[in-house]
Amino acid sequence: MVKDTVVFALTSSTDLAASICKLLDIPLGKIKVEHFADGEILVEPQESVREKSVFIVQSTCNPVTEHLMEVLICIDACRRASAGEINVIMPYYGYARQDRKAKPRQPITSKLVANLLVTAGANRILTFDLHAAQIQGYFDIPIDDLTAVPMIGQYFLEKNIPNEDLVVVSPDHGGVVRARRLADILDAPIAIIDKRRPKPNMVEAQNVIGDVNGKTCIIIDDICDTAGSLVAGCEILKRYGAKDIYVGITHGVFSRNAIEKIELSPIKEMVIADTIPLSDEKRDKSTKITVLSVATMIAMTIDAIKNHTPVSHVYDKYKYDSYK
Repeated sequence: MVKDTVVFALTSSTDLAASICKLLDIPLGKIKVEHFADGEILVEPQESVREKSVFIVQSTCNPVTEHLMEVLICIDACRRASAGEINVIMPYYGYARQDRKAKPRQPITSKLVANLLVTAGANRILTFDLHAAQIQGYFDIPIDDLTAVPMIGQYFLEKNIPNEDLVVVSPDHGGVVRARRLADILDAPIAIIDKRRPKPNMVEAQNVIGDVNGKTCIIIDDICDTAGSLVAGCEILKRYGAKDIYVGITHGVFSRNAIEKIELSPIKEMVIADTIPLSDEKRDKSTKITVLSVATMIAMTIDAIKNHTPVSHVYDKYKYDSYK
């Protein structure tokens, strides 16, 4: 039972927050978000939060900086209104790809964002599939980095693809752990696309490590942005004899003409989570994208936080061991 809890939706995640509240059987919190003509933002809760557990739902997707400022201002408003605790549910953590200094004089912006959230007054962060797991260490407060991989795995399990025909593919060396998690769920081998990125969103093919000839391939990744590297990876798999290609993605960023690229690609179906809302315009353009909701996992996590039970129980319905 969730008592003394208020869930607020900011501008990027209103539908997701409404679904979460429906599952928790509580009303969505009343809040006002105003963007003024000069670009300033005002966020005002329209109900008391005194000594209550506040959950702010907001993905920091495009426009990233505006959505981040909404979160920071909302945290400050709730802290000054004597909220008991402030939990930020950020299904998509913007700036996560700026997690290290890849060359001299670069910022580590994902650490800066963590500092801003903590300094503003957040007591806990809940997110999905951080681009780099070590970002959890940037916070000095509790953080739950959930994963949509078990949910995506369950979806593909229900397709009943014969195991002998199935291969889980990591789009690069950095995604092998994620691919292994999905492969364990599907009881399938893995393959790795060995490629080089001369610059962002550009890929030069090198090789495929593993057997994909005549196989049904499932590429698993955390983010699809412009879809350039993803489509290039699919074309590499086709050259190596892949039969059908499916894709599982947690965060569908879909910048520029990503949807058009996906429609023209060898991808048979792309499954994404709703950590970032898929606009009606993008949904109408696509015949290949299937959206799965993380609302149930978030609602169960809120319940676990409030009732002091393990968050890992959100995976109980899936064939997934969170300790692996």
